[in-house]
Amino acid sequence: MTSLLTAPKRLLVGNPLRNERMGETLLPKRIALPVFCSDPLSSNAYATEEILLVLSVGGASLLHLTPFIALAVIVLLVVVVASYRQTCYAYPTGGGAYAVSRANLGARPALVAASALMVDYVLTVAVSVAAGVANIVSAFPWLAHSALPITLGFVALLAVINLRGVRESGTAFAIPTYGFVVAVLAMIGVGLARTFAGHAPVAASAAISVHSTATLGPLLVVGIALRSFASGCTALTGVEAVSNGVPSFREPKPRNAASTLAAMGGLTIAMFIGITALAMISHVHIAEDTSQLVGAPAGYHQGTVIAQLSGAVFGSSSIAFYVVQAFTAAILVLAANTAFNGFPILASILSGDGYLPRQFGRRGDRLVFSNGIVILALLAGLLLWVFDASTTRLIQLYIIGVFVSFTLSQAGMVKHWTTAIRATVLRDEVPRMVRARLVNGLGAVVTAIVLVIVLVTKFTHGAWLVVIAMPVVFLAMEGVHRHYASVDRALTPPPGGVPLPSRVHGIVLVSRLTMPTLRALAFARATRPSTLTALTVRTQEKEAATLLADWAERDVPIPLTVLDSPYRDLTRPVLEHIARIRRDSPRDLVVVFVPEYVVAHWWQQALHNQSALRLKARLLVQPGVMVTSVPWVLSPEATPEPVSATAP
Repeated sequence: MTSLLTAPKRLLVGNPLRNERMGETLLPKRIALPVFCSDPLSSNAYATEEILLVLSVGGASLLHLTPFIALAVIVLLVVVVASYRQTCYAYPTGGGAYAVSRANLGARPALVAASALMVDYVLTVAVSVAAGVANIVSAFPWLAHSALPITLGFVALLAVINLRGVRESGTAFAIPTYGFVVAVLAMIGVGLARTFAGHAPVAASAAISVHSTATLGPLLVVGIALRSFASGCTALTGVEAVSNGVPSFREPKPRNAASTLAAMGGLTIAMFIGITALAMISHVHIAEDTSQLVGAPAGYHQGTVIAQLSGAVFGSSSIAFYVVQAFTAAILVLAANTAFNGFPILASILSGDGYLPRQFGRRGDRLVFSNGIVILALLAGLLLWVFDASTTRLIQLYIIGVFVSFTLSQAGMVKHWTTAIRATVLRDEVPRMVRARLVNGLGAVVTAIVLVIVLVTKFTHGAWLVVIAMPVVFLAMEGVHRHYASVDRALTPPPGGVPLPSRVHGIVLVSRLTMPTLRALAFARATRPSTLTALTVRTQEKEAATLLADWAERDVPIPLTVLDSPYRDLTRPVLEHIARIRRDSPRDLVVVFVPEYVVAHWWQQALHNQSALRLKARLLVQPGVMVTSVPWVLSPEATPEPVSATAP
């Protein structure tokens, strides 16, 4: 039976790994890059698109702002990457913004950072997978009506892959990640080469006009530009994942993590610049509201920016076009892997500190934090279902949490370096620490400013949900911590120890005189309590009379107490009887022995022991009462054990 139940799990997840093989799961840099950096790398597939979508509100006249907004995003990315490189060296145990804030700013700011990261990780999975499916639909429009089930299927697939282990998931994700980088850089190279040769690529939407939905005034232009910048900042999502996962790197962990972060920053910037430049050269036109598009042919399908660029460079029917789309869809779906690695690690750290259930801190069969992976998949799936897997709607909820954690992390690093400068006795180290503090200080200021911009420009477009979700998560974690603290206080032994009970009263619950009943009676006698009685509740006269007759016929040497229950309730009479014993002798202990059947098949369990389960649930919360289950295995093949109620 056990093998039948575990076979599907073994097929999906693989065989369990011993603790000694933990070192085998550590990642080299070439595998760590796709594991921890697929999210920021994949954001190139939609960061430029988000900038253009917002600018299109003002019509084609605002598209000339695209390069300047892209440049601002790149500067911000450089600052954040440089700041998080410092975090990798300063906190090699991982935890990212939460660990930094906890060590330097206190518990509450740390919980704010943790709640922001956890909300962001759920959104990362939802947005990444939805964006990946959107690119699949761009290549195969007839799949549009099946987008939601396809998206949910990909989330489930990612969860299963990650449950197999970090190293296996990294190997599986390496090809799509590197394939996307090569495909996009090749597209950029060919597109720019054609431009320099005088044959610039032309997007399918170049002939379509984009009209403004409002009269443009100076303040409106500034507002649109700021909102466009906020949307373009999606290019920074997932940057913190490397600092969270430093413990997963091979030695030297901090240096390898910092190198991986630098490589990710360089690749992201190169692709972002190239895609934005090609979008301007090929005159890509795209709009949030398709009614703004004037001159579109009948049945026009607005493809993603990356799809329009690959079609313009390689031809919309070429093999290269489908290769770019395939790798783009693959990395967007797999970008959720950043969250599948970051969320379980963060949850395990929080559970260790008592802010999440302790189950999140336990590794599963494959030495990964399985509970965190499963919960993340369920939450992301729920979010996708609620928002119908719409990237446009989900993206508005994005990056609020990112910049909250960025700001707190960098502010914590400033405090870290300030403390280190004051404490160091090696004066030669001071200039390096001062430079590091300046980097983190700049990062804190810039990310705080961007946080305000993002919050203001996205609040009415759906970001208010995140503003509500973060405090809810924060309060939930504080509630869990208070519960664990109160439980720990209650479980702490007093200085004098626990006094022995004056007497122990044994009670064996009886319904019929069966083999399980005799087994329970024999075991109860073997424990030698101060008093021992059998207890039954009379709900039907005939059954009670049969029990009394069998009891007398077998001459069971234990008194049988019969409780009347005119309303046929089994639980209340037993509880009242035990309460009377406790009132008469408060220092005494009552031990209730419950005979139970252990059936051969799991599906038979619902046919037995239901009254016993309800009664045990009530007895467990009674003070001064202990419950002992006495199992009897019901197996047709088994030879009955010799049992005597008169056993000593």
